[in-house]
This record gives sequence, structure tokens and C-alpha cells, in this order.
Amino acid sequence: MLLLAVILLPLASAETYRISGKATYADGSAVQLDYVSVQCEQSNFDCYQYRGTNAITDAYGDFTIVIDADVGEDDLDILLALRGETFTHTIDISAHENSSQSRLYQDIQLEQNPPPSGVFMGFGCFIVLFVLVFVSVLLRTGRRLATPRGRMEFMGYRPARELECPKCKESVVQHELVKHLIIEHDLDPLDAGQLTGKVMRRLWSEEE
Repeated sequence: MLLLAVILLPLASAETYRISGKATYADGSAVQLDYVSVQCEQSNFDCYQYRGTNAITDAYGDFTIVIDADVGEDDLDILLALRGETFTHTIDISAHENSSQSRLYQDIQLEQNPPPSGVFMGFGCFIVLFVLVFVSVLLRTGRRLATPRGRMEFMGYRPARELECPKCKESVVQHELVKHLIIEHDLDPLDAGQLTGKVMRRLWSEEE
């Protein structure tokens, strides 16, 4: 019976040990929905039984880590890890037992600032894209204005379309084709107009 009592003594003395707190960034904003986990110093073998225990913060940054500790772990240092930063917590069985809410409080404030939100990242990408498009248009406009023809087009001038004469295959501006057929090929004005119409219809069908 004495041996059984000795074996059961550590189990009977272990109790639920709660660590509660609020996790915030350097600017005071809450660390939302992230894991606070227990880690240990390499040489702290007594801490290894708690390593990996974790709790997730809520929308306000509040968290509660629950472990089983007994008097043998009193004054044991464990590390509370969050987003790559660690904070030492010393297990205090007496203070835990005497606390009104059966828990000890330890807030965590990170040295890092919160990551940029998706909205601001999206807005930043939009600004970068807008600047790139604006610069591209500006460069293209500058190249056009560097030539006489480009300057004329910028002011609204468009060169007349050239058509191929069906008789001599010579390129003639559109509004001069009828005149060209009459003068150069001695066509009747009506025939010249009809032939020009055929050339125009063929061009339109090719563009479609």
C-alpha cells in the first residue's frame, strides 16, 4: 500500500495550471487568430513535457494556455512563443492556487508591427500598376511626338487611306481613285464610280 501511495502521489498532486493574457503588436493592436505555444530552452529538460502546448488568440488577442503542473515544477521557466518571439513565464504554483480565477495573467507585446492587410496590399499593387501604365503611355506619346507625322496624328490628323487601282495596281489615295480611273484609264465617270465601289466593298469584307 505504501508503494502504491508513493506512485500515485505525483499524479494526485498535479493540477491544472492556466496562463491567460492578451497578445498585442508593437503598436498596441491585437494579434488575432495566431498560436501562442510553449517552447523550452535547450538545456531545460524539465520543460520538455510542456513543449508544443498551444492556444490560439481570439479576435481581441486574448489567449489561455492550459498545462498540468505540480509542486515539482514550481519556479520552472517556460517560454511562450508567438510569431517568432519568445517570452519567459515562471511557473508559480502558490500564486496560481491563491488567484481568484485559478489562473495567472501574463500579457505579450511583440516588438514587431502587424503585417500589412490585404486591402492595403491590393491598393498598393493598383498604384504601382497605374504608375507603370501611365509611364508607358507617356513614353509612347513622347515617341509619337518626336516625328512630324506623329505630331500631326496627335492633333487629330489621319492620313488618307490608299487603295490599289484595279487597272494598273498603283496605290492611289481613296478620294482620288475615281479621278485616277477617269483621267488615267479613260473610264466613264459612272463606270469609274462603280469600280471604285467594288474596291471599297472588297476592302471592307477583308477588314471584317
